[in-house]
Amino acid sequence: MSEAGLLADPREVRAILVASAKAGEAISYSETLALLGHHFSRPKMRALCKVLSYVDDEAAELGEPELAVLVVRQSDGLPGQGWWVGGAKKHGFTGEWEGPKATRLIRKLQRQAFDYWEENPPP
Repeated sequence: MSEAGLLADPREVRAILVASAKAGEAISYSETLALLGHHFSRPKMRALCKVLSYVDDEAAELGEPELAVLVVRQSDGLPGQGWWVGGAKKHGFTGEWEGPKATRLIRKLQRQAFDYWEENPPP
């Protein structure tokens, strides 16, 4: 995937997400956009999702856990539809995108990122 036309530099987004993982905390879409100098809007959120996909593709190539799962809605602490469309399938999850089962999957994937980045400082 080309970086051209992306909302933000994937390296900058990755740095934000690695910092979030190292802190052991998820980060909301609006917080992520604010750190990138944008106000929250649905179009900006969708554009951010494209960058998150790029970041996760790179993480997979490096053998690292995914990071996009750390970006969540403020309302329920779960990723939005953009993550679930690809993320659920990748993890063999076929349930609802909300509720206890979805929360368990997300917490497990977030824990993997938290543990990895606690043990592996970024270069």
